[in-house]
Amino acid sequence: MEAIFDDTYFMQKALQEAQTAYEKGEVPVGAVVVINDRIIARAHNLTETLNDVTAHAEMQTITAAAHFLGGKYLHQCTLYVTLEPCVMCAGALYWSQLSRIVYGAEDEKRGYNATAVKLHPKTKITGGILAMESAALLKQFFREQRK
Repeated sequence: MEAIFDDTYFMQKALQEAQTAYEKGEVPVGAVVVINDRIIARAHNLTETLNDVTAHAEMQTITAAAHFLGGKYLHQCTLYVTLEPCVMCAGALYWSQLSRIVYGAEDEKRGYNATAVKLHPKTKITGGILAMESAALLKQFFREQRK
């Protein structure tokens, strides 16, 4: 029997958040934080809405999940995010001590891998989950911005 709540399921939830960002004119990145197959935080980029360069989807979910759990560490939590985290978000993710990060599309220019930033040594990383769908939404957004 297949697990209902797998990486694809939760990444689809993150993609729904990215779609909400897209509809608001934000760079379409979405994220959810999960513990024990339960979403405890969900967010999307809000940098334009809040006029705040730090309002990335990951930063929003870290704050919401920490508030939900009542502590700053996100042990036993998994972050699902549609785009590979940037350097800023990678730093915050390091300090939050997430157990796992799952991302969709790679960010070859600004992603943490391109800049050799390290995540917490206990954090497991999985990339490429619904990468094509995540990348397609981003490409569509930037194509429309250039018109």
